Amino acid sequence: MAPAHAPFDPVVAKAEAEGVHAAELAALRRRLRQLGEHGAGLLPGEVLAPVADLPCLDELPEPPPSRAREVLDRLVVVKLNGGLGTSMGLAGPKSLLEVKPGASFLDVIATQVLALRARHGARLPLMLMNSAATRGHSLEALRHYDSLPVPGVPLDFLQGREPKLRAADLQPVQWPTDPELEWCPPGHGDIYISLAASGVLDALLGAGLRYAFVSNSDNLGALADVRIAAWLAAEQVPFALEAVRGTPADRKGGHLARYQGRVVLRETAQVPDGDISFTDVERWRWYNTNNIWIDLRALKDLQAADPAAPALPLIVNHKTVDPRDPASTPVIQLEWAMGAAIGSIPGARAIHVPRSRFAPVKTTDDLLVVRSDAYELTADGQLRPAFDGPGPVVSLDKDFYKLLPDFERRFPAGAPSLRRCRRFDVEGDVTFGAGVTVAGDVRVTGPRHVPDGEALGEAR
Repeated sequence: MAPAHAPFDPVVAKAEAEGVHAAELAALRRRLRQLGEHGAGLLPGEVLAPVADLPCLDELPEPPPSRAREVLDRLVVVKLNGGLGTSMGLAGPKSLLEVKPGASFLDVIATQVLALRARHGARLPLMLMNSAATRGHSLEALRHYDSLPVPGVPLDFLQGREPKLRAADLQPVQWPTDPELEWCPPGHGDIYISLAASGVLDALLGAGLRYAFVSNSDNLGALADVRIAAWLAAEQVPFALEAVRGTPADRKGGHLARYQGRVVLRETAQVPDGDISFTDVERWRWYNTNNIWIDLRALKDLQAADPAAPALPLIVNHKTVDPRDPASTPVIQLEWAMGAAIGSIPGARAIHVPRSRFAPVKTTDDLLVVRSDAYELTADGQLRPAFDGPGPVVSLDKDFYKLLPDFERRFPAGAPSLRRCRRFDVEGDVTFGAGVTVAGDVRVTGPRHVPDGEALGEAR
């Protein structure tokens, strides 16, 4: 909670001096007001109730070809692409990281979109929400795909940014050695404001585009599904969130719950200390994929009445001003989660989708799974699970595997076979040879070298 003596005028003034758009200022002021409220950014489990069954993607009909082309002609695919992957020690766009031999995230995304266009005969534009740090390199990577741009539709737009606040007094932090580190994006919930502030929302509507399918660039399972697009149009759904059935792998993800008669999204940062119920995947059955669908016209109407719409709950993230230096000044970042719009947009819905649509890569644990034979990459860019059941859960020792260079040094011949693995825990300094297979539940302790061809776990 903000101290009563902490005025936020300097925060707004700093944003104004940066030339922040009026809609972005309105959103910043809302977040600052939320920060001053009791229990800011927290959502205790005891005030929530579980969500029952959801409509299921597998039960939606496949529209006829003419209808499929019609709805995809009015859809834009938006990828959240502002991340640098600093948690894995990267300095460039995370989306340029290789996920399969010779293919980065952006390569796979471009292949997916072009394949869907060819299949349905639709224009289906691709657009990135970039940060200033990812824009140049990402657009350069996409120039290899000559047919990707769609006339009248920009290939990207920039997410907003706002001042980081010193944790001690909630004033704008100063960091003269690198002033860019004084700023942060206000979470992926900023997409609604950034679409409007950049002029892209009007450009999309002017180009005859009605819907947006938004997902993270590190989730290669998130393909535009024509069944969902047709369902949105037929049911006039203004907003939809894709949810998966929870598994132990979702222990850090946001889950859906009922609060005061509506469905809401609770993220990790909104959980009070000591609330151990957050990891109960049996109680909280539905987990957010961060794949969302937006009716752009409905969003335009909401923002005509409130430039900072949709109203989203606050998330307070505690960090250091330099994310690579834990000894640097403690700060807080005020954020919104885009999926939280399910609790504030009238008529918003959630839909149950298969696990194949949710394969995010947030850590080197996830990267090892995606690079392994647990997932197969098809010629049309689909990342298909090759395992039965919930899939492997990997936990690598953070002291040796957290950063990408250290991770790759310990898997010089590539990932082991994980398609028959349930859980793979590595503790200590372990290097792996070529052709290693992991089956069932396996724990490896170092220091150790696992030789070429070693079979770990259950007999084959």
